[in-house]
Amino acid sequence: MANNWNIPSSLEQEIRQRDKVCVYCGVEFTSTKVSKKTAASWEHIINDAKIITRENIALCCCGCNASKGQKQLSIWLQSKYCKDKNITSENVAQVIKDAIKNGQ
Repeated sequence: MANNWNIPSSLEQEIRQRDKVCVYCGVEFTSTKVSKKTAASWEHIINDAKIITRENIALCCCGCNASKGQKQLSIWLQSKYCKDKNITSENVAQVIKDAIKNGQ
């Protein structure tokens, strides 16, 4: 997975160490050859590519990233996609819980 978002390499390494599974649905990442939906992708929790911080950058599966798109986190968590996959504010990764706590 390429880093096309100007994420500094030290931050990229930190995020890769922290996010071993999708921060939303918890699926284990696969290569794109296995499944594009479960491949890792870079996520800007707040939809602003200029915010490159450990609090705003995460790894999620391509399925969750495509579903969330440009939606605000709190709105997306109410979506049919999240309901169908049982993604709630209680069972997401800590970085997402922190974003929710901060009003996202």
